[in-house]
Amino acid sequence: MKHRNLLMIPGPVEVDPEVLAALGMPPVSHVGADFIEVFGSALEQLRQVFLSTDGQPFILAGSGTLAMDSAAANLIQPGDAALVVNTGYFSDRFAAILQRYGAQVTQVGAPPGDRPSLEQVEAALQGAAFKCMTVTQVDTSTGVLADVQGLAGLARRYDVLLIVDGVCSVGGEALNMSEWGVDVALTASQKAIGCPPGLALLVASPRAVAAFRARQLPVQSYYADWNNWLPIMQSYEARKPAYFATPAVNLVAALNVSLKQILQEGMAARVARHAALSRACKAGIAALGLKQLPASSEIAAHTMTAPFYPAGVSGAEFLAQAAQAGVLLAGGLHPALRTQYFRIGHIGAVTRADILATLAAVESALAAGGYPFDPGVSLSAAQRVGRGQ
Repeated sequence: MKHRNLLMIPGPVEVDPEVLAALGMPPVSHVGADFIEVFGSALEQLRQVFLSTDGQPFILAGSGTLAMDSAAANLIQPGDAALVVNTGYFSDRFAAILQRYGAQVTQVGAPPGDRPSLEQVEAALQGAAFKCMTVTQVDTSTGVLADVQGLAGLARRYDVLLIVDGVCSVGGEALNMSEWGVDVALTASQKAIGCPPGLALLVASPRAVAAFRARQLPVQSYYADWNNWLPIMQSYEARKPAYFATPAVNLVAALNVSLKQILQEGMAARVARHAALSRACKAGIAALGLKQLPASSEIAAHTMTAPFYPAGVSGAEFLAQAAQAGVLLAGGLHPALRTQYFRIGHIGAVTRADILATLAAVESALAAGGYPFDPGVSLSAAQRVGRGQ
């Protein structure tokens, strides 16, 4: 009998049993032949998941914020100009990280739920000589999807390094590093990669590595310094032992299994599956008469949905009622709107059945809050979308 709720937040996510089995294996030596093969395989597969033909992958013990910190620490020197394309809470965080390493930060933003246009970004690029530009592909606080491909084109035109925070996107949204010209893309293990939390994952293009090697000052973070990690990653991929800091051996083993599953599904098919699940979830929410935070469907993420609470429904009570109905949902995160909306994650190993169970829990919570609707209307809408009607 199942004794836990379905986890439908934008990370951590539900994890496949094979991945959990790898996580539960007895720990092994981080310089043993078996683990070297696992780590090397994970690095090679990471490059394939990011669709990078020649990038340098990094697997570090830490969170997605460490991945952001690592990109900034290694590419920014004091006084460098950085442009942040701001779509929410995690764009704010990237700006703060860049400033910590001495960057002069300019931000191009939009109201919560919207994104700046390419024209606005280009106007900013024309105003200064920037070292790098950062963008959050899916800001988990708003559910807004950035136009990474369009921004990559601008970055190339103005000779700016493009860093993509893909924590809530890589493995669920379209991202083609090599074809688009992305310089650094990063994520964390607990989202669309489909593992428990604990790994920071990055891929750096040859252009980004060259920019790192050309820096004049030491990297200001000891742990995140690519001078320490590059030899380790290169050694493991060459199937040779190396040591700087002990890797999270069980998490890397789980990651290796999850990456194999992702590549077996195929990147195009995986992106299409996330898009289909997103359409079904959003159709169900719309059928209930709930508005959503993204300003339009065209800029709404496929890995999550961010509906507003209806008038008269208490957010705290709604989330508690949904949990009683068997589904864990997330409250709002953007500081300006925190109490006005909730978030549904449909990312990683999520199925159509999970979407229907989630919508049923949403209906149960709305009913408990006194919100009037036709019972089953969200499930019917989601099923119609699933059948292509």
